[in-house]
Amino acid sequence: MQVHLVDGTYELFRHYYAVPEHQSPEGTDVGATRGVVGSMMQLLEEGATHVGVATDHIIESFRNELWPGYKTGEGVDPVLKAQFPLVEDALGALGLTVWAEVELEADDALASAAMVAEADPTVDRVVVCTPDKDLAQCVRDPRVVQLDRRNDKLFDEAAVRAKFGVGPASIPDWLALVGDSADGFPGLPGWGAKSAAAVLATYEHLDAIPDNARDWTVDVRGAARLAGTLAAQRPLADRFRVLATLRTDGNVGVPAAWRWAGPTDALAEWADRLGSPALVGRARRLAEART
Repeated sequence: MQVHLVDGTYELFRHYYAVPEHQSPEGTDVGATRGVVGSMMQLLEEGATHVGVATDHIIESFRNELWPGYKTGEGVDPVLKAQFPLVEDALGALGLTVWAEVELEADDALASAAMVAEADPTVDRVVVCTPDKDLAQCVRDPRVVQLDRRNDKLFDEAAVRAKFGVGPASIPDWLALVGDSADGFPGLPGWGAKSAAAVLATYEHLDAIPDNARDWTVDVRGAARLAGTLAAQRPLADRFRVLATLRTDGNVGVPAAWRWAGPTDALAEWADRLGSPALVGRARRLAEART
């Protein structure tokens, strides 16, 4: 069994900015929703059998209580924001498992599902479908990989290390030092991608980095300054690492329940709303071919 875990929030944003608007019969823009449903239909036609899609039903999460600058729904185009519940309903009508997150984030649901699937002996491989750097921490050779579907790039542990300079286990620590503008936390002053990678390639985690640069066993430009900043701001770095560490306690069920068994009767109405009359026939024919 191969499991595909899809970042529905990323897919919705991507299609919103990549495809034209499409008005439903009631005059609502469903262009991005149409794009995501079409993309998931394509994934199924390419052979995916067990699929889970995670979305940020509410963009804010518990992390907003930990850092005042953490990302919110402020600034998100209302037309895009209005399609979050639409895409969840449409994907459910297609027959896919959808995790619409409220307290946690979509990334947490994906990390939770990846952990559950990796522990399941019936699962041969877990494919986490997103280019989001946060999800790189979930990669585990040989069974959990990350896939950037848009650019057709697959990341195992070696590819993660080649991209970031650190292995998957160090990604939260790397983000804590470097920051993540997409999520709204800045990292520590002076620490950049290269310096963080060089230090963490040796020490792996923040806790293992000595406070004094004279105790470092890695040669990094500006080591004294970097060590001083980390020593003075460890509590802040630890908080950023918490923000960057994905939760794995989400309620995602078990891989067997993620098996796609075909569309529901509600897909016909959605096909009309999306202006995709062929969608129902495609989905039903594929389901019949698999029985």
